Amino acid sequence: MAITLPQSLEKMPKVLSETELTPREIVAELDKYIIGQEAAKKAVAIALRNRFRRRKLPDELADEIAPKNILMIGPTGVGKTEISRRLAKLTQSPFLKIEASKFTEVGYVGRDVESMIRDLVHIAVDMVKSEKMAEVVEKAKSNVEEKILDILLPRLKRKAEDHVEKDEQAHFLETREKLRKQFKQGLLDERMIEIEVKETMAPPFEIFSSSGVEEIGIHIQELIPGFLGGKTKRRKVKIKEAVEYLMEDEQRKLIDIDQVSRMAVERVEHSGIIFLDEVDKISGRESGHGPEVSREGVQRDLLPIIEGTTVNTRYGLVRTDHILFIGAGAFHVTKPSDLIPEMQGRFPIRVELSSLNKDDFVKILTEPENALIKQYKALLATEGIKVKYTDEAIVEIAELAERVNEDAENIGARRLHTVMEKVTEEISFTAPEVKKKQFIIDKEYVQKQLKDIIEDQDLSRFIL
Repeated sequence: MAITLPQSLEKMPKVLSETELTPREIVAELDKYIIGQEAAKKAVAIALRNRFRRRKLPDELADEIAPKNILMIGPTGVGKTEISRRLAKLTQSPFLKIEASKFTEVGYVGRDVESMIRDLVHIAVDMVKSEKMAEVVEKAKSNVEEKILDILLPRLKRKAEDHVEKDEQAHFLETREKLRKQFKQGLLDERMIEIEVKETMAPPFEIFSSSGVEEIGIHIQELIPGFLGGKTKRRKVKIKEAVEYLMEDEQRKLIDIDQVSRMAVERVEHSGIIFLDEVDKISGRESGHGPEVSREGVQRDLLPIIEGTTVNTRYGLVRTDHILFIGAGAFHVTKPSDLIPEMQGRFPIRVELSSLNKDDFVKILTEPENALIKQYKALLATEGIKVKYTDEAIVEIAELAERVNEDAENIGARRLHTVMEKVTEEISFTAPEVKKKQFIIDKEYVQKQLKDIIEDQDLSRFIL
């Protein structure tokens, strides 16, 4: 049987280090997924390149250079989150998206601001662990193969005189090699064997502490093996299932978890990106006084993290001085100047993202590598359905999305998902049973599918 990589490792993207990418190349990569918003792309590309530049400086000067945090201002659905997410994915940087409105100030029960650093470190640990597991996969494959062969054909025991007969040894090796060949060819996949597997770990439970809500399941698991599922039990499984159990176990044994933790903390400190959404929801001054979470209080709690402080995590102390913070908000009701002065000073780079129009929608539908038209074609192709969209149909979909955004709430490119879903609804519903396997979606078909909704304004606001 050919031992395959776990799915999560097979799909790992190609990692590009910050040193390989110039600002222009970063923008070019972002252009593959995000239409327009050149100012925002340029700002994040420069911020990323400045990290590389800082690391080339002497330590004493590098410590003085703070990251130039960015504040993205623009309505929903124009690409603020997508730019940050793609940027992190591009360089395999630890990335966390979190809403600023989730936090509460000190003294209130809820998420404390330091929890986002702990979450980011946890993401980095998983990321580094996956990379390390991919590095040892060949060694793990070899170990799993030997383990399975040992179960199928136990090794010869030494005799009292500490040797075995040569003929017996030769026969054993010959049989083992035959089994190895059959195993690699997949001929033994369905054979049942008995292996030891770890019991599923109970989910960690939370406690409230002075530093906020903490999951303590993992702590106890490390201190008292077996308390939360560290025990093993014997199970009879098919060989192909046994390989999956044993492969993961072998990879874990081959990696140094202390090294993983150190690398994860270092990666967070030098490459971490936190996307702080809904910053506008915590801006503005409250008029009244009373027992409620104040927006200004949340800002003042966030400030030390953004300015640079040390946070205690289960993987060690983490300095936040060089984590890149990208704030975002629509700022319809409030404006950036409504933030407290100290917070404004910590987001020196401001970029405004423009609303999307019909032309942008046409490009979003067709040009990016994950374009919506490509997605819908691929989904229906799994049922053997081939769909062709005419240029006029694509323009009509873009026009309808723009019109609905103008008449109702402007939710940007997300409106395209709603319109596309209604256009393809009938084909998607009947796909498994129809004999006709080719469809052409033209302008008339789009209008027919959306005719009743478009004509009824109230229905249009409700459905689209």
